[in-house]
Parts: sequence; structure tokens; C-alpha cells
Amino acid sequence: MSENTNKKTAARMYYEGGDSALTDAEWDALHEDDEVGYTPDSGVRHSFPMMSLKKTFDEDELLSWITSHEGQEVVCSPKLDGSAVSILYDKGKFVRATTRGNGKIGVDISNKMKYLVPETINFHKKVQIDGEVVAPISIPNARNYAAGSLNLKLVRDFIPRCNELRFVAYEMKPHGFIESWTVLLNWLDGLGFSTVNSVDASQYPTDGEVHRLDNIEYWSKQGTTAHHPKGSLAFKIQKEGVVTTLSRVEWQTGKSGVVTPVAILSPVMIGDALISRATLHNMAHIEELGLETGCQVEVIRSGEIIPRIVRRVEEK
Repeated sequence: MSENTNKKTAARMYYEGGDSALTDAEWDALHEDDEVGYTPDSGVRHSFPMMSLKKTFDEDELLSWITSHEGQEVVCSPKLDGSAVSILYDKGKFVRATTRGNGKIGVDISNKMKYLVPETINFHKKVQIDGEVVAPISIPNARNYAAGSLNLKLVRDFIPRCNELRFVAYEMKPHGFIESWTVLLNWLDGLGFSTVNSVDASQYPTDGEVHRLDNIEYWSKQGTTAHHPKGSLAFKIQKEGVVTTLSRVEWQTGKSGVVTPVAILSPVMIGDALISRATLHNMAHIEELGLETGCQVEVIRSGEIIPRIVRRVEEK
């Protein structure tokens, strides 16, 4: 199986299947330079692209970005970790719901989303409302639960999950007469939608914050890259590590023939994942950390990326 085929399969599982082990940030880390998302074999085109956000783990970079827009109001909202969906309305009526896919083309899931969003809204122009379908953190692996629910083949299997799922809006296109993003969210709330400003984000999985220029005209003038609007920035929060035991080191040979060490760990939960392996890069890295079989180590999924050992922990 080719590398491109593997990537496409992984992308499908991540964005649509709900059974992927990858988190948002793991996907970002592995495919930052690729086209975001994946193109379904058959799908529909979003009326407006669903672009991804530029991400940073560096607080100084975030502060520098905010300072570069001095005089402009920057607003912050929780970055919900669910499954992105666009909802199309025309003449006040629900027309179609589409998964994010590759940001341009997604899968039509209207038969399910009609149970989660208003059938009609008090606005008669054609608009696309973007948001995230989320499941509460009380459900194990909530992100995959949300994505997997949208991918269920039978609507009758989806309906029992409706009380657990919620569509949370964060954008509307075109912006039309609305001057600020804060006003836009309040307006969507008035139309009957939950929004990132109105939900209790502590009840749902999040993986950071979204910082955005509030003035829509100024935000639009910043333009976009191939993937990201320049007027928004996602700040991903580094999580504390977990201490476990380094059981042994195995050596694996990659496709290129390079041999690298892999740490075999006493299994430990980090977030919602059971971690038992971590890459060690090379022998110099092992020596630098002073690692040896049986020692205690601190393991992180840096911003929820692939597990790695950050230090040896001396036993007291």
C-alpha cells in the first residue's frame, strides 16, 4: 500500500470515521504541510471554504500576534474538540449539512444534522453556519464518539445519540451587515444556535483557545494563507506530563532503513489515551536524558501530539 493511500485512509478515519486514534494536534503535527483534511470519494462542495486555523504552543508568539494588531479588539473563545460541520440555510430553511472533509468538499450528513439544528431560522438570505459537533467529556473518547455518530450508516442508530450531541456554532458566511464577531455570535444565539460564547465549554472536550480579531472588516482585510485566515490564531495548551517506568528500549527499522530506539513504558493514561511507547530519536537523546531500564520518566503528549519522554524523574 502506497504512502499516499495510507495518508488518505488515515485522513478518512480521522475526519469522518470516528475510530481514529489521532487527536487534532497529532494530525496537525504529522501533516502540517499537507492539504488540510481529505477529499471524500463522493461529496458536496461547501458554499464557503472551511479553513483551518494557524496554531501555536508558544505564549510569546501569541502575545506578539496580539501586539501586531495594536488598537484592535482581540476576542478569545474555547477551541472545542469535536467534528466540524457546515450548515446551509436558504430563505430561512435548512438546506444541507456537510462534514468538513478537506475544507472545500465534504460528505452530506443532512439526514442526521437536521435533528441537531433548527429546521428554520428567522433570516431569509442564503448563509452557511460553521460549527463543531461535540459530545460531553463524560463520554470516553468524546471526539471520536461525535465523529463516529455522524458517520453512522443508519439514521435510526443516530437518533438515540441526539441528546448527547450538540452543534456549537462559531462562524457565519457571508458576514453581511454584522460588524463584529461578538455581535455575530449573539445574533446566532438569537436564531436558536448554541455558540462557542454561550456553551459551558468545561462540559465538552477542548484543546486550546481561539484568538480572533473582533472587527470583521479588519479581520477580512488580513487575508488568508493557503490554509488559514490571518486574523485568527489558535493557542494550544501544553499539558503536564505523567510519570511512569521505562521498562526497556527496543530498536526499530523504518522504511528508509534508519534504526531508531523506542521506549517501552509501563502503560499509563495521558488524557484519553493509554500510552505504552514513546520515540527516543537516537542514542544521543537517551544519553542526554540519562535514561536506563527501570528508571522513572515523565511522558507528555505535547499539545496532544505523539508521546515523548521529556526527562528522567529521580526517585525520592
